[in-house]
Amino acid sequence: MHLHILGICGAFMGGIALIARAAGHRVTGCDANAYPPMSAQLAAQGIELVEGWGADQVALKPDVFVVGNVVTRGNALMEAILDRGLPYVSGPQWLRENVLAGRWVAAVAGTHGKTTTAAMLAWILEHAGLEPGFLIGGVPENFGASARPNPPLDKGGFFVVEADEYDTAFFDKRSKFVHYPARTTVLNNLEFDHADIFPDLAAIETQFHHFVRALPASGLIVANGADAALARVLARGCYTPVEPFGVAAGWNAVPAAAGGFDVLWRGENQGRVEWALQGAHNRANALAAIAAARHCGVAPAQAIAALAAFEGVKRRMEMRGVVNGITVYDDFAHHPTAIAATLEGLRAKVDGSRIVAVLEPRSNTMKVGVMKDRLAASLAAADRVFCYSAGLKWNAAAALAPLGAKAEAHADFDRLLESIVEAVQSGDHIVVMSNGGFSGIHEKLLTKLTRR
Repeated sequence: MHLHILGICGAFMGGIALIARAAGHRVTGCDANAYPPMSAQLAAQGIELVEGWGADQVALKPDVFVVGNVVTRGNALMEAILDRGLPYVSGPQWLRENVLAGRWVAAVAGTHGKTTTAAMLAWILEHAGLEPGFLIGGVPENFGASARPNPPLDKGGFFVVEADEYDTAFFDKRSKFVHYPARTTVLNNLEFDHADIFPDLAAIETQFHHFVRALPASGLIVANGADAALARVLARGCYTPVEPFGVAAGWNAVPAAAGGFDVLWRGENQGRVEWALQGAHNRANALAAIAAARHCGVAPAQAIAALAAFEGVKRRMEMRGVVNGITVYDDFAHHPTAIAATLEGLRAKVDGSRIVAVLEPRSNTMKVGVMKDRLAASLAAADRVFCYSAGLKWNAAAALAPLGAKAEAHADFDRLLESIVEAVQSGDHIVVMSNGGFSGIHEKLLTKLTRR
């Protein structure tokens, strides 16, 4: 079968491409403004990428067009598909019908931590010899790819999927995760995000309710027991057993020396995770992964051993280089809660060294200013703050004013770059936070610092 994927460079649709290609299908696709790591993954697999949305792509005559949610009405290629009555399907529907059917699906949902938790869970299952398939919104370092169909699609087995609450497609406004027939489900947390498609938190809670109400009674929900929004979702109707984490009555973490922590299940110690990751958010992610893995048949002791070898995920506090004693990291944080968690983890790692936070408020929620009043507080742990303000519909300098002289906002990218280079000194840790490519700022910073 030939699939032509519209929006192929997105994390989810790129994962669909990798799975379809590995399963023996011919895969082509189109997108605009591709950037790593997905563009690199596609190129490595020899998947043909067409730049843009030209209507002439219908001449490729695929068996089906797989449509990502980046595509809207008015898109030239989509209009041509509709005018000609050509077959098309959303990415989540294609995944359900062609990959997830007949498998033990482990789905990881929540506002924050989905990618890392899903990567941890997939690695635990892999470490235990279960060879799971997976589709994750990032690239786990232990695997080197964001998706794989393993084992063959007709052989059943486990499949870990990052279960996103963003909408499915322009013709299907339900959240992606309602398409996933999960048996093991993680609900990490829930707060307001995606202001471009959800009017308020209650609307997101309704989508989570739709997801939860379709889960089987023979399954398991691993839920953050300290999250009020998730408690409201479950109170609306839940037919599946729930194991809480983050609370003494369920799975809990007790920090230990050198960044590790003890894992407790209902007060009984299951073992100690010893790793290099930092922060309460990573401990919470690990608890959820351990609990979910136990439901899949992996004992907590095995899961704890696996996490000692977990190497993290690209673009989640990924060190990009060190120049003249200055370390540059790349991180995907783009929501105030995630920004604060990233800085908390880095502070625990570097202790009293200076942290320089560089932020691109690129998500739709951040662009419209829904979270601007929380931004300064989320960046408080940094010693210097630089914000790229181009394209924002609000005044970034005003939002950062509570931080005083340590914060700057620049609408000109080159000036932003120069200001960072002028401000940093040996021993500093620069963490760049964006959910996009940020104009390749990481390499540009490293190059300028080398020449300084």
